[in-house]
Amino acid sequence: MVMKIKMAAVQMVSGPDVDRNLEVADGLLAQAAKQGAKLALLPEYFCLMSGNDRDKLGIMEPDAGEWPMQAEAEVPLQCFLSDAARRYGMTVLGGTVPMRSPKINKVCNSLLVYGPDGRRLARYDKIHLFGFQRGDESYDESVAIHPGRTPVVADVPVDGALLRVGLSVCYDLRFPELYRQMAPLDLMVMPAAFTYTTGQAHWELLLRARAVEGQCYVLASGQGGTHPSGRRTWGHSMLVDPWGEVCAVLPEGEGVVMAEMDTERLASVRESLPALRHRVL
Repeated sequence: MVMKIKMAAVQMVSGPDVDRNLEVADGLLAQAAKQGAKLALLPEYFCLMSGNDRDKLGIMEPDAGEWPMQAEAEVPLQCFLSDAARRYGMTVLGGTVPMRSPKINKVCNSLLVYGPDGRRLARYDKIHLFGFQRGDESYDESVAIHPGRTPVVADVPVDGALLRVGLSVCYDLRFPELYRQMAPLDLMVMPAAFTYTTGQAHWELLLRARAVEGQCYVLASGQGGTHPSGRRTWGHSMLVDPWGEVCAVLPEGEGVVMAEMDTERLASVRESLPALRHRVL
């Protein structure tokens, strides 16, 4: 079936005020829905970015399962995503929510997918944890995050069809073997909070590479700007097509990137250069 599916990458500059972050996220999701988006992706840490990684422990939630509204008081972030998906009638990918982990004093950094009826379709716990050290710039996600172990592909319903969507988060982008395990995909999603330093050097390069080698669309949603803590993130939320061409991009600041996924384009690229069928290893 030939389809052109409108989708949105939501870019934010989140801070330490969770309520404020949710208010901004809701406004941007409303904007995406008004423009006809069938699917919208929020960035990593959309609900909280502060100067202390351990602040995530204060808002971590237990897993409420498919229908979080049954436990609204305990899981406000899951309820927010479920309710937004239902109110706006689109699939919402909330990347990411700090979820209770098997390790004490750590959280899982979880990408949650909700369908237009508000039911959760999938959960992916970020596998690869970022670590970086250059001069005074230092990051170590393992301080507060417990890594996932399992790749996740979600079957996302859109206008009577199912999209095969590979879930990943931020630092996962540097590990192509993850995406090879999930192929073939219609769409890869990449919520992120890339630092300005690493984003400027590698963000677009890696996104385009994953699109070309996976012969699929890549929807990437980033934090993009200078946060109250002083941290600066790269932004450049975008949609990349299976030939590696950037369809739309927002360099910096809060906003919504709207673009179309064209299933005819997807089929054409795979037919003319059937690299996925040529795989040997």
